[in-house]
Amino acid sequence: MTQYAALNSDIIESGLDTNRIGSQIIIYKSTSSTNDIAAEYVRGGKKNDGLAVFAESQTAGRGRRGNKWQSGDGKSILCSILLYEPDIRPDTLTIACAVAAAESIGRCGRNDAKIKWPNDILLDDKKVAGILVEASATKNKKKYYIAGIGINCHQKKEDFSDELSRTATSIDIQSGGICDRNRIAKRLLINLDHYVTGGLENTGEIVEKWRSMSILLGKRITVEHNGRKFTGNCIGIEPIEGLVLQLERGGVKMFDAASTTVVKIELTEIDNG
Repeated sequence: MTQYAALNSDIIESGLDTNRIGSQIIIYKSTSSTNDIAAEYVRGGKKNDGLAVFAESQTAGRGRRGNKWQSGDGKSILCSILLYEPDIRPDTLTIACAVAAAESIGRCGRNDAKIKWPNDILLDDKKVAGILVEASATKNKKKYYIAGIGINCHQKKEDFSDELSRTATSIDIQSGGICDRNRIAKRLLINLDHYVTGGLENTGEIVEKWRSMSILLGKRITVEHNGRKFTGNCIGIEPIEGLVLQLERGGVKMFDAASTTVVKIELTEIDNG
């Protein structure tokens, strides 16, 4: 059985030049959910802003819409970031996290990491990472977000069930090698710091990065929104309103991430003339 290098806070912190993200780094061998651990530090207030919680494994990891995030011991990057009283909207934060994660994964083998709105990162059209942003408030009505990010690193094809193997992958599968999780974790914190800060000052940069990495832009897609399905051409994204579709029945409609799921993507791109 292959022994992979463990996550190491000294290695991740070495040379980590960030303004906010990674102000503290905590690594657990095992926990129920890194998002739950990060939530326990909320009562510490502003001093815990930017806290990064990592775990080698988690027993109750969760994804969007109550889905479970499966992770083997020492094979993933499982990370949650606490943002206390953030001056950023949750949809913008989700986009920023997606861009940061995709950029941190980069190119593996013949494929670049791409974004499937709002929170999936793909390699070769298979999911390699996911993001879950949870918003809440303290008893004193202080708002906070917890951004959970899971990245498949060392999983082999046999680690996935037959069903998952058709839709999921890992960095090692795509690269044909063994990735350095500590290096990727450090890169993730640096990119998160850049784009989350950028989300406060320049949403345009985030949108342009998303456009360059999106698998949806220019495609005919179908989304489900509040129990109804809509089909149209994806023409962009707005940090506040969400995904922008030119509907096939006419008109332009925006779909927020909280109540929208992409259910179908056409393979061919739309000819915009």
